[in-house]
Amino acid sequence: MMDPEIHTMNTLFQQLGLNDGDDEVEKFIIRHRPLPRDMELHEASFWNKSQAEFLKQALKDDAEWAELVDELDARLRY
Repeated sequence: MMDPEIHTMNTLFQQLGLNDGDDEVEKFIIRHRPLPRDMELHEASFWNKSQAEFLKQALKDDAEWAELVDELDARLRY
């Protein structure tokens, strides 16, 4: 049996096709916050179509990524 891969914010950014270095992740978050409270994370204009779909699905039915997507959402809110 294989151990599940441990995901980090950096691997989430890799999955999204974004620069995944620690500094790049922080710069991305700073540049794009705050998201309006009434906007779903995947609806933000800075995602491309495939990124938005990945984020939507991750929160809907992908336990592997859901916690990190929630964390990203929270960090973009304040």
